Amino acid sequence: MQRRLRLSVHLHTHTIMLYRRHLRIKVLQALYAWYTSGSDDLNKAEKQLLDSIDLLYKLFVYQISFLVEVKRFAEKRMLENKEKFYPTEEDLNPNLKFVENRVVALVEENSDFLRKEELFKINWADETDLIRLFYKKLRKFGPYMKYMDHPGRSLDEDKKLFIQIADQLFPGFDLLRSFYEEKSIYFVDGYDLVNILLIKFFEITGKNFTASRPLPGIYKHDRDGVNEDREFVRKLFRKTILQDEENTKILASKTSTWDYDRIPLMDIILLKMAIVELKEMETVPVKVTLNEYIELSKYFSAAKSKTFVNGVLDRLIKEFNEDGKIHKTGRGLIN
Repeated sequence: MQRRLRLSVHLHTHTIMLYRRHLRIKVLQALYAWYTSGSDDLNKAEKQLLDSIDLLYKLFVYQISFLVEVKRFAEKRMLENKEKFYPTEEDLNPNLKFVENRVVALVEENSDFLRKEELFKINWADETDLIRLFYKKLRKFGPYMKYMDHPGRSLDEDKKLFIQIADQLFPGFDLLRSFYEEKSIYFVDGYDLVNILLIKFFEITGKNFTASRPLPGIYKHDRDGVNEDREFVRKLFRKTILQDEENTKILASKTSTWDYDRIPLMDIILLKMAIVELKEMETVPVKVTLNEYIELSKYFSAAKSKTFVNGVLDRLIKEFNEDGKIHKTGRGLIN
């Protein structure tokens, strides 16, 4: 069973970029589906893979929108409490700290966020029960209670609360997962990763995030505007499939101590992906490829796979270097 893998992101002014590790995982999952489904429509499979990555950003906007809606629900609840026949002192003078949280205010007024909400047709009108249950859970959440009890107010404190919500409350709120599952299976696959993106977004949100500032993106573009990450994914996926026969022969020649047909499919896919990276990705250092696929084998394969993958790749790298099959440029030359 796949173990939970904590994924990281880069931080830049206009982006909350994913590390390549997550993109490799998306390719790995797509290749596993390709090899187990018997599909032969490469263009369709590639499109599904790229669409699944694009949908991460949509889910990112959905999650921000959900938090804004929770804040609006809290405001509405306060107004209703004031209209009670016998309101309490707390009803008449509620703690406004959460509904006046500056992080939510910055997002709620952001024109790019509002435009994307409309573009993605995000509407919570029929999800009152979901929002109510989350708000109920939120009010019992330790960091929330501590936040509300603390008399001081600061942007850092406001940010910290939403970081804690994304890190501790969202992962265990299964009703929200189920809601997204009905929207798209890709939403469920990306749920935990998007929560990490939210954490990074809240960490970089500050006074310079104004109403007119665009929401940060999640993909890296080069100086010419080319989406480097998208090209990396497309090339890795496509070439692993197109070079399958050639790389099967390479692996069979390097696994004589094992019966090739008995090697787990996941290990074979990881090794074939690594071969493509070594020979085709000129800007990816050899050491990075080696370390990444060893790391992935720890989470997606059997207990002994790490040693197996490491051993095969060590031999392949030595042979490829001797035969002049590895050509690196730029960042790829880093040892």
